Amino acid sequence: MLWIEQIFGTSSPPSHLIVVCLGSYILGCFSTGYYLIRFRLGQDIRELGSGNAGARNVGRIAGAPGFLLTLSVDFAKGAGAVWVTRHFTRDDHLAAFAMLAVVMGHIWPLQLGFGGGKGIATSIGALVIYDFPLALAFAGIFTGVFCILRRGTLSGLLAFALIPVAAIFLGREAWQVIILLPLAGLVLLAHRKNVAEEVANIVARRSTQAKTNQSFK
Repeated sequence: MLWIEQIFGTSSPPSHLIVVCLGSYILGCFSTGYYLIRFRLGQDIRELGSGNAGARNVGRIAGAPGFLLTLSVDFAKGAGAVWVTRHFTRDDHLAAFAMLAVVMGHIWPLQLGFGGGKGIATSIGALVIYDFPLALAFAGIFTGVFCILRRGTLSGLLAFALIPVAAIFLGREAWQVIILLPLAGLVLLAHRKNVAEEVANIVARRSTQAKTNQSFK
């Protein structure tokens, strides 16, 4: 674990890191949407709607109560993993690894064949506890981008992509910026299909606008 100490500066024993990462991953593996729909309807949420175990898809199947419950528990998973780690270890480095591990567990739960949610609520919950000013910066970026694009998914993904940049502007240490890169990468990777769809929609709209402009010439 010497490379971890060299990059992130943590002096905690390797055993602590293993326990934190494993515990946070297991917590993340509790797929709220999957178990809620399995309990209520006896079905696999991943075979319904968009095929995702996240809050939005649960909302399509179970309505607003299902959406809010899934969103709240997924948010609490991320917040809880970071809070517990920081409370018992007093180590921000371990808290950062807990943040990554709980998001990984949410996206790739072992017991569900690595098919879980997309990590938005869990990531935000973890970020709120880990670095509240940075979470506010994320909210500000999202709001600004949304006002311009009027597209929630794309705005959220761009805000996640810019989190490391926001951390730099907020004067965070180099290791904190580095740890935020995989966090943003995890969320973007989980949303790769959404990214492709958004890009295709933008290209299609521009193509349509170009044809419309040409028709008026």
